[in-house]
Amino acid sequence: MRRRLLTALCALTVLFTAPAVAQTLRIALREDADILDPTLARTYVGRIVFAGLCDKLFDIDEKLQIVPQLALGYEWADPKTLVIHLRPNVVFQDHEKLDAAAVKYTLERHLTLPGSFRRGEISAIDHVEADGPLTVRIVLKAPSAPFIAQLTDRAGMIVSPKAAEAAGKDFGLHPVCAGPFKFTERVAQDRIVLDRFPGYWDASNIHFDRVIYQPMTDTAVQVANLHTGNIDLAERVIPSDVAEVKRDPKLRIVTSPALGYLGITFNLGNGDQSKTPIGQSARLRQAFDAAIDRQALVDVVFNSMYVPTAQAVPSSSPLYVHGLEAPPRDIDKAKALVKQAGVPTPIPVTLMVPNTPDQAQLAEVIQSMVRDAGFDLKINLVEFASSLSAANQGNFQAYLIGWSGRTDADGNLYTFLKTGMGQNDGHYSNPMVDEALDSARTLNDPAARVAQYAKMMEQERKDLPIIYLYQPVNIVGLSAKLTGFRPVPDGLIRLQGLSVTK
Repeated sequence: MRRRLLTALCALTVLFTAPAVAQTLRIALREDADILDPTLARTYVGRIVFAGLCDKLFDIDEKLQIVPQLALGYEWADPKTLVIHLRPNVVFQDHEKLDAAAVKYTLERHLTLPGSFRRGEISAIDHVEADGPLTVRIVLKAPSAPFIAQLTDRAGMIVSPKAAEAAGKDFGLHPVCAGPFKFTERVAQDRIVLDRFPGYWDASNIHFDRVIYQPMTDTAVQVANLHTGNIDLAERVIPSDVAEVKRDPKLRIVTSPALGYLGITFNLGNGDQSKTPIGQSARLRQAFDAAIDRQALVDVVFNSMYVPTAQAVPSSSPLYVHGLEAPPRDIDKAKALVKQAGVPTPIPVTLMVPNTPDQAQLAEVIQSMVRDAGFDLKINLVEFASSLSAANQGNFQAYLIGWSGRTDADGNLYTFLKTGMGQNDGHYSNPMVDEALDSARTLNDPAARVAQYAKMMEQERKDLPIIYLYQPVNIVGLSAKLTGFRPVPDGLIRLQGLSVTK
């Protein structure tokens, strides 16, 4: 505790000496963002930065309704042809026009740029047409129920073609979009600075001149800076800190339902580190799963504020598979499965864990639980963005990683479980799962989609490429003087309408 307090005081000293900027909003992030290129990015905190930097074709509101942003509206000309009408007089931060040609360019960039994490999200696209300066016609290969929902996130962020072409692979070092703030500066592990863009189409709704995003992985540092006013908002307060924040009359806590999950992804076929007993044996993964007490995890680590789960889709979703609930711990079953697998104990497993205090504590509790079944779990703490890179390259055996979630179930499942998709880090592949995921995309009837997801999840529970552990809750800590904050379930910090009372 003393060491954490000293760390916090050191951090405060640095912040006290920072030059003040009039009308600056300071936001604490739990990790540092990865690359600031909407096509290549994959971190949750990166999405928070993009909310200030890059508007999307569509957004979502507090009730998860899809609302226009860069688009004014849309209609389906037929089940495979989407027509989007763009907002007029919108310019990028380099003052180039945002038109149908720019949307066509961006969507094609998402589909073709090497390393794109958007390709799987919009792979239903056959081709895109600029049908006049403000009309985009998107022709799909087959009907796609989740397609519009995909355009409410990074797949719908439109970049300046001129800037992207000029920067090439370095676009993420100085991104140019059509959001309310333009990129100014980035210092890795320290800050990302955005300044107000005067040419923004909704400029009257922006009330800050500058926004600074500061990574703070130590929760003691984050809370200390909230108390002193050196940050105005913390995008994620851990449950064990909620009571302390609430005790300060200068602060408030806002909670909202979340869309995502946290789980353990196993490496089944991504390089040499997949060739481990647990990577090659579904029985051992089932044993590992049976040894975990999910309810105890959320009670001990998260003050019972989170919800145990066994699937990627939140229970609030109409596409949730009812009847597939979080199983209780069954240590006898776990030991029997280990025996059936025929692997000598203790069975070594290395778990890569993002280096934050709550995730480290979570990993330690899991370590203790699975030891009873014969697993020797070693914890490898890694800086968050570095852990994502390692996972993508196959440099892991098991990975404790969350997903912030999407409004449509497809966004929580397809790119993680479908063969060959960008975020399928463990290289899981099952033809039945692929078929069910593809089929669910083409169906508009929610009941028919749930039936496909139920079939898919039954197989996933046998193979266990991912062990889903819990559904989190969005917990934001902010200054009581900050008004206009909207708690949208995706957890992103929208800057439109935010202001400070005197």
